[in-house]
Amino acid sequence: MLRLERLQAAQRLIADTLLPTPLLLDHALSERFARRIWLKGELFQRTGSFKPRGALNWVRTASREELAGGLAAVSAGNHALGLAWAAGQAGVPVTIVMPENASRFKVEGSRELGAEVILHGDINAAWERMHELVAERGLTLVHPYDDERIIAGQGTVGLEILEQAPEATTILCPVGGGGLIAGIGSAAAALRPELAVFGVEPSGAASMAHAWSQGAPSRLKKVATCAKSLGAAIVGKHTYPLCRKTTRALVQVDDAAIGRAMRHLLYQAKLMAEPGAAVGIAALLEGAVPLPTEGDVVVVITGGNMSREELEPFL
Repeated sequence: MLRLERLQAAQRLIADTLLPTPLLLDHALSERFARRIWLKGELFQRTGSFKPRGALNWVRTASREELAGGLAAVSAGNHALGLAWAAGQAGVPVTIVMPENASRFKVEGSRELGAEVILHGDINAAWERMHELVAERGLTLVHPYDDERIIAGQGTVGLEILEQAPEATTILCPVGGGGLIAGIGSAAAALRPELAVFGVEPSGAASMAHAWSQGAPSRLKKVATCAKSLGAAIVGKHTYPLCRKTTRALVQVDDAAIGRAMRHLLYQAKLMAEPGAAVGIAALLEGAVPLPTEGDVVVVITGGNMSREELEPFL
């Protein structure tokens, strides 16, 4: 387990720069399910997603040696933005390899925040290129999810939810590589172990479910989903056991359901959420989650980074 003290230390460390995000009531869904459905608005966090939490915690707990040569990462987009911002706060250079199909909105945003962005192949090829750069340039890898400092930072989302929603019995959390659900699950297990945490994955990138079925992290042969922010081909050696211990169940939703959820958030909740951020709503709308008989539900809306062109196909 990731100890509660580490999550609380991360919360104190980033509190001067990253404010808590709001918990918003989804009136339409609350009426439909006859219970309060809350939306945890991580799309309102700095750089438009939850990612700066982990990135800033990592940078502020790093050693001088780790920071001296600069940082490196692989990202489909939101980790790139979050790390570029966090590294910029400390004046540390960062190089990020992104797949060639990465969101141009996120690519340009990362560059504007000072990162060197290299586009290379698919996500697996991007990882290979990043490792080459680490060796060539003496950079320090900041893993997008499989690092306890990153997980602890993301776990501050869970601490906030537990403070903001004392009557919650359920949390629905998007799952990509597993850093966010590992952090939220650790917070819930420490402070409210009866609370049910459900992970929601896109069916075209269900890497955590694949790991559960294999008994260990195992690489997907193919990743195909509109939810690129959840497109990790393999979960982490840290995130897998934490998720397995603290998550009630995993469910999957397809791209069509994700599109319907995005339209709900846009037209009913007035939130422009990216595809990966909408999977929890999709799971609710599709009846994929076996909710407890009572209590509030919190759905984590992880980010809202996309251009008008990227949004239009879902309208």
